[in-house]
Amino acid sequence: MKNWYRTIIDIIGLTIGVFLLSVGLVFFLEPNAIAPGGVTGFAIVLKQITGVPVYLTNLFVNIPLFIIGVMTLGKNFGWKTAYSTVILSFFLKIIPPQAVTPDQLLACIFGGLLAGLGLGVVFRFGGTTGGSDLIGSLLTNKFPNISIGTFMMLIDGLVVIFAGIVARNVEVSLYSIIALFATAKVIDLLLEGIGYLKAFLIITSKPEEIGEAIMNDLQRGATLFKGKGMYTKEEKDILLCVVSRSQFTKTKEIVNSIDSDAFIMVTEISEVLGEGFEEVKK
Repeated sequence: MKNWYRTIIDIIGLTIGVFLLSVGLVFFLEPNAIAPGGVTGFAIVLKQITGVPVYLTNLFVNIPLFIIGVMTLGKNFGWKTAYSTVILSFFLKIIPPQAVTPDQLLACIFGGLLAGLGLGVVFRFGGTTGGSDLIGSLLTNKFPNISIGTFMMLIDGLVVIFAGIVARNVEVSLYSIIALFATAKVIDLLLEGIGYLKAFLIITSKPEEIGEAIMNDLQRGATLFKGKGMYTKEEKDILLCVVSRSQFTKTKEIVNSIDSDAFIMVTEISEVLGEGFEEVKK
């Protein structure tokens, strides 16, 4: 029963994500001949040459890719990818084409944002829409020394260059790069968060006092490590604690008020899993 419920939620999430991607493509990118990489970007460029609808090219290219993916990567490759690929072509077919704006800069920015939002939702629910990520997976299986990300970057780059060549206008390639960048950033934002968490590494001679203050004043835990300075060869106490962004300044004040000579390192954390962090993630 639980698996059935989860499957329904996944289908709804994938459908919403693909719909948002389709809106970005149909209303902003495709009417302005902006190709944001991948199979869909290639389909937009191909339409400029042959007039073949984007949804047909997307479907005809991704179906054999998916079959090869199942044969190469196994049956667990994913029904979600198949569903997302088919529903993307469906939405591209039924949504009436309309240019929201003829301004290419606005089109590439908002089209890229919508595409990134849609893809981010699809990835969140464990799916893909085929395209360069699927090709990247297949090529990485053949050439394991090269990452999927590298292959995706090469494929997207070739599509962007192809768009400029077909349009005989370098500005098309430049706008496509902006759209591709916006898409990637929004995907990262959805998958990794916006850095609400901060991790502190504190090298101090007063770990007990600082640890107690953090636990009492901020209601956050702390972990004590033992280290050794490579230059001085002295034993060092290192405190690790994770706080919310709103507690960042207060944490620094606590450390400085107790040990002004403490060495502090701060890094951004996208996610923390485990007991005691539900409040921080909100």
